[in-house]
Amino acid sequence: MKKRVALKDVANRVGVSTTLVSYVLNNRMGNRINAETAQKIRKAAEEMNYRPNQIAKSLKSNKTQTIGLIVADIANPFSSSIARVIEDEAKKNHFTVIFGSADENCSKAQGLVNVLLSRQVDGFIIAPPEGFEKQLLSLQEEDVPFVLIDRYFKDLEVNSITVDNFTTSFNAVKHLTDNGFKNIGFINYKTRLIHLNERTRGYHEALRAAGLPQQRRNLKLIEETGLETEIKGAMDALLAPAAPVDAIFFSSSNVAIEGLSYLRKKKIAIPGELGVVCFDETKAYDLFPCPITYIRQPLAAIGQTAVKLLLQNIGRKHPATSVVLETEMIVKESSSPNRLTTDGTGTKR
Repeated sequence: MKKRVALKDVANRVGVSTTLVSYVLNNRMGNRINAETAQKIRKAAEEMNYRPNQIAKSLKSNKTQTIGLIVADIANPFSSSIARVIEDEAKKNHFTVIFGSADENCSKAQGLVNVLLSRQVDGFIIAPPEGFEKQLLSLQEEDVPFVLIDRYFKDLEVNSITVDNFTTSFNAVKHLTDNGFKNIGFINYKTRLIHLNERTRGYHEALRAAGLPQQRRNLKLIEETGLETEIKGAMDALLAPAAPVDAIFFSSSNVAIEGLSYLRKKKIAIPGELGVVCFDETKAYDLFPCPITYIRQPLAAIGQTAVKLLLQNIGRKHPATSVVLETEMIVKESSSPNRLTTDGTGTKR
């Protein structure tokens, strides 16, 4: 194996001290070092393919300048988008992100935590799976700084960045009722995760506020596994001829994409026969003929705030901070009140 280029090798090439090379390559005391000398050092380091010894640096500073990021499912547009924001924000602060996907699995998430701890990351940003409370308490006991994103646990006092899922869901359903829809279906995951259950609560409260009946058959809670089959069953039930819904609120982009694809196969006109609102945004909505009304989460603010909060907690203790951000509803044609009628009275189908 070829010998690794060290600081002293760069120093010998330029004819300066190892200390001076270290100052230049670590951007320290820049205004006190001759600009020409600094340029020679950087040029020599580049020509010699010098790479800093991160292990030695971490032993000296007790930091590795790395963040462990654990997302729920990297295939989900929300997860991939938030990962990019966090990576960019961390880079601005001279941190590197090592990330993994838990795939909504506690055992896999714990395995990732163990691997990243062995890599001596300085802290974590985590979108925790259901039932991950015990593992988070263990990190707390070990004084490992972390910030939760997207999800949180009611009984844990930890740093978290979330959105107001209840109000967002309430406003989405209110938008539909304000546009004249009265028999609104909702498809959500069957879960104990608070953020998703808050979306269900918002759905119920919006119907109650509009004076509409709570139809149990209009709420469909599905399993995440076998999503295509689960969505087909839920959609068939909601659209059954006996009492078809006139609008559907989808709880996430993954659920929405499957649901919209099914509606397209069934040749159901949106919004002519059915109104639609989706929680979360994805470019996949652009593939559908009708522009889709959706809820935009502030991904940039979530990622940037998470990095900022984590860096504040690395190396020092702060009281747990819970940040709740607002969302934005992007209104398009899919939730328009204009619907096709068969008898001229406004009766659907």
